Amino acid sequence: MHPTLYRPALVLTTALAASLHLLGCASGNAADAPPLRLDASSWVVAALRGSALVTGQTVTLRFEQGRVTGSDGCNRYSAAYRQDGPADLSIDPSTHISTQMACPPPVEQIASSYRLALAQTRNVRLDAGRLVLLDGNGQNLATLEAQATGLAGSQWQVTAVNNGRQAVVSVAPGSELRLRFGADGAVSGSAGCNSFSGSYQTHGASVTFGPVATTRRMCNTPAGVMEQEGQFLKALQSATAWRREGDRLELRTATGALALSLQVLEEGR
Repeated sequence: MHPTLYRPALVLTTALAASLHLLGCASGNAADAPPLRLDASSWVVAALRGSALVTGQTVTLRFEQGRVTGSDGCNRYSAAYRQDGPADLSIDPSTHISTQMACPPPVEQIASSYRLALAQTRNVRLDAGRLVLLDGNGQNLATLEAQATGLAGSQWQVTAVNNGRQAVVSVAPGSELRLRFGADGAVSGSAGCNSFSGSYQTHGASVTFGPVATTRRMCNTPAGVMEQEGQFLKALQSATAWRREGDRLELRTATGALALSLQVLEEGR
């Protein structure tokens, strides 16, 4: 059974909260208003002009240090951006770089439409907490919702595990690996056969996991579940960085290798 996805409560970054305040308090000539501060904010596409998002496809946008980064739903991308006025935003297509994965036609169509929307963006506004990208005529190109931030209080289902042999493999059919991050710094879940618990700490995009304790069951089915459990626990403790985009989470090692890939779970499961 596939897990039901949910969108966790949004936690606005300091920069985004400041932008909302400025937008609400600005008065007088718009040219004299301070620019909307987007740096260090993260967003998930909720609507794209002329296109319907494919189920399970997550398209993201992050502003950081003069560049936008994220996923177009197929490939990861990066490009330079500028804000020359209070509501101005331009994303330079000549600086656009991306990975080159092949995706099914419906997914690639959305990715292509999104890349075009970024290239056509000339203005931006906040509308009820949503970020709206506009073209030069003021037409809506895309609407984005603020990305939930932080790990505390979230729970995840593991979709892929680094097996320690230079390969990332899908979770064995018939098994479930779950991970919950408590607000108190505790981490717990299911390793496929046994339950486990431990501690974690985050600092920005860095994460560290303390020693993990598990129950002592032995499981014979599905085949390979105990080997997978060992690989999972080792991969978890090898993680030093995290990145959350939409309903997806990646934990990576100090060398940048993918340790675990996860998908958000409905609260209470």
